[in-house]
Amino acid sequence: MGTLKDRLNDDLHTAMKARDELTTSTLRMALSAVRNAEVAGDAARALTDDEVLAVLTKEAKKRREAATAFSGAGRTEQAAKETAEGEVLDRYLPKQLTDAEITELVSQALAAGGFTGKAQMGPAMKAAQAAVAGRAEGGRVAAEVRRQLG
Repeated sequence: MGTLKDRLNDDLHTAMKARDELTTSTLRMALSAVRNAEVAGDAARALTDDEVLAVLTKEAKKRREAATAFSGAGRTEQAAKETAEGEVLDRYLPKQLTDAEITELVSQALAAGGFTGKAQMGPAMKAAQAAVAGRAEGGRVAAEVRRQLG
């Protein structure tokens, strides 16, 4: 098994051969974002799988936010397109945690770190994010940390 970027490239070629326009355009956009991240900064470098995963997570979040904005503006066709692109990207992301799983992981992280009050929100968030390890959006984690510290 190659890297995540190799898998994206292979799936792009498969989608192109199958004439799957949605998957093709979505993977092209994702690979473009990965390449932009590779050349950002002082020197170009290859991204690790974790860094590629972070780029894909960011792109999927953009799709969800755009779909919400389009549906709120009554542009259902564009919202459906953004949602479909997000679903293509979700194939490459780890399965998202449920609210119950987030609650359990956050409570364990807070207990292990001895965090008790809102004044310790920063270090508590860092511990909670480490426990969740990218399997849930930061906003959901932050809300749970606030609720438990609150």
